[in-house]
Amino acid sequence: MTDRADRGGWTSPLRRRRRPDWATQTPTWREARPSLIADALKRASARPSGNWFVVGASRDVRAGGRPYGRTVGGVEIVLWRSDTGALHAGPGACPHLGAPLRDSRVVCGTLVCHWHGLALDGAPFAGWDPYPVHDDGVLVWVRLDAVGAEEPTERPMVPERPAAGSGVDAVFTAVGRCEPQDIVANRLDPWHGSWFHPYSFVDLTVVRTPQGDTDDAFVVDVSFRVTSRLVVPVRAEFTAPEPRTVVMRVTEGEGSTSVVETHATPLTGPADEQPRTAVVEAVVAASDRRGFAWARAAAAALRPLMRQTAGRLWRDDLAYAERRWELRSTGRFPG
Repeated sequence: MTDRADRGGWTSPLRRRRRPDWATQTPTWREARPSLIADALKRASARPSGNWFVVGASRDVRAGGRPYGRTVGGVEIVLWRSDTGALHAGPGACPHLGAPLRDSRVVCGTLVCHWHGLALDGAPFAGWDPYPVHDDGVLVWVRLDAVGAEEPTERPMVPERPAAGSGVDAVFTAVGRCEPQDIVANRLDPWHGSWFHPYSFVDLTVVRTPQGDTDDAFVVDVSFRVTSRLVVPVRAEFTAPEPRTVVMRVTEGEGSTSVVETHATPLTGPADEQPRTAVVEAVVAASDRRGFAWARAAAAALRPLMRQTAGRLWRDDLAYAERRWELRSTGRFPG
């Protein structure tokens, strides 16, 4: 048994709180001004993306595994890895007779079509041209210049994260009937947190709002609920570094430097009447506590729990985003 003196000033991250009464919270609707959220969304939408789109988790595209298929902006794509782990991407239709390459096989690092055996090694072939890709260690990105229609960049805008190997990461994906701006607008409204998600957040206060493009962060004091009476208080900052990404970073309190990246990837093209958007959320948790080494060792077991937590939040937030799109598309959105 560890002697108390050996803990060297250890303090628990948990704080005890009275069981909250949802209805007695201070209303936040006055502070959550539609114009403030709209201006933050407008600034985010004006930032360059370099035509990069998040596709999914890095670990979902495995060397020696099956190809990974996704439709982005109405464009069918396929990704796979060579035997050395190099990432490849290109059009999802075979250039021979249009077979879905996501259903094909990877043989010795080469993508082999299951209809007639045409092999693609990632180089251009008969009108099949590869797409630029990037693996940041947590997520994979693809550059689609025809979809983004911006000045392309060599690399995507990857948010700053805890040092590689120091955190535990998990990636959750869900799809909603809305556009990327509806996902981003949801994240740029921190005031809804303890009202809409009382099972996860309490005591939420927005202590600073964006002051313009050079100081474009929402700063929030909030407690993450662990049990009905135990919470972990932190200060967090929300920023939007590019049009389809919002980053929540813990700046003070337990887990400082941890990040939650919310990426909104359009699945349908601009002409589709029923838009669909994938939310790809990457959680990278970190801590300077000595015991966090156990969490890193147990990362494989923790990831399903982290995805489950994100899924519960996004079950509600996708309904929020879908409602926003429905009101916008019918001209009933306030403001």
